[in-house]
Amino acid sequence: MSRSLQRILVTGATGFLGRHIVPVLQKETGSEIVPVRRADFDLLQEDAPARMLHEIQPDAVLHLAAKVGGIIANRDHPAEFFRENILINTNTFHACYEAGVRRFVTFIGGCSYPANAASPIDETQIWEGIPQEESAPYSVAKKMMLIQSEAYRTQHGFDSVVLIPGNVYGEHDNFNEGYSHVIPALIRRFMEARESGAPEIPCFGSGRPTRDFVYAGDVAALMPWFLESYDGHEPVNISSGTRTSIRELAEIVQRETEYAGKIQWDTSKPDGQIDKVFDVTRLHALGLSCDTPLGVGIRQTVAWYSEAVAHEEVRL
Repeated sequence: MSRSLQRILVTGATGFLGRHIVPVLQKETGSEIVPVRRADFDLLQEDAPARMLHEIQPDAVLHLAAKVGGIIANRDHPAEFFRENILINTNTFHACYEAGVRRFVTFIGGCSYPANAASPIDETQIWEGIPQEESAPYSVAKKMMLIQSEAYRTQHGFDSVVLIPGNVYGEHDNFNEGYSHVIPALIRRFMEARESGAPEIPCFGSGRPTRDFVYAGDVAALMPWFLESYDGHEPVNISSGTRTSIRELAEIVQRETEYAGKIQWDTSKPDGQIDKVFDVTRLHALGLSCDTPLGVGIRQTVAWYSEAVAHEEVRL
C-alpha cells in the first residue's frame, strides 16, 4: 500500500537519527517535511503535543524525540530516563490519535530486548524477560509504545508501527563521555590518544563479546518506505544482522583513526553479555536491508568527527 502523505512531522529532528532522516525524507518523498525540536515544542509539557499537532496539521508523524544516553548516564539517572520517556511517548502518541494523524512511526532501542535474549534476537523475544538492569528504566519506558500501539490499533484502528534499530552509529552521534555508546566512545578515545601520542589505550574486558552495529544512514534510507508503504503492524528489527566482536571493532577504529599505539585489554573488567545480534529475517522479507560495511561507516564517522571537532561542532 502506498500512502499519499502531504505533510510529515518529525519530532527530535535535530537529534542523532533526526539529522540523518530529515534530509532523506526531504529528498526521497514528495511530502512537506516539518522538523521539530525541543526548543519548538517541549513534549514533556502535557499540552505541548496537542499544540504542536494543531499548529502543524501533519498527515504523518515520525516520532524520534526521547531522552537518550549511554550506560553511565542511564545508571546515574534512571528516574529521569523513565519519567521523561514515558511522558513524551504516551502524551505524543495519544495526541496524534486525537488529532487524526493518518500514520505514526516511532523507534524503540535494541536495548529493550531481555538481557538474556538468545541471539540472533528476533522480534518475538521482546516480552520474554527484563532488559539489561542498567538501562531498564529507559528501555522499558520505550517499549511501552508497543503496548500503546497495539491498544490504540485494537480500540481505535490507529495506524502506527514501532521499529527496533540495532546499535546505531554514524555522523552526528553523541561523543560526550557520560552519554556516548561504544563506537563514538572508541573513536574519541583513539583520536585523542593519537593526538597526545599515548603509547597504548586501555579497553575493558577481553574483547570477545559480539555486537550488531548498523550505520545511521542505512536506517534513514528505509524511513520513506516505512512511512509510505509498510502495511503491517508488527515491529521490525532494523540492523545489519552481522556479528562483530568488540576486539574487531576496536581494531577497525584503530585503523580508521590511524592510531599507531597498542590496545591493552583489561581482562579484570567484566565482558557483559557475550553475544547480542539481531535477527533481520523480517526486515529482509520486506525486501529491505542495511548493507554499509562497518569499516566504511566508521571511516565516514571518523571523517565527520575530525571536521566537527576542528570547527567545535561536536558534543564532547
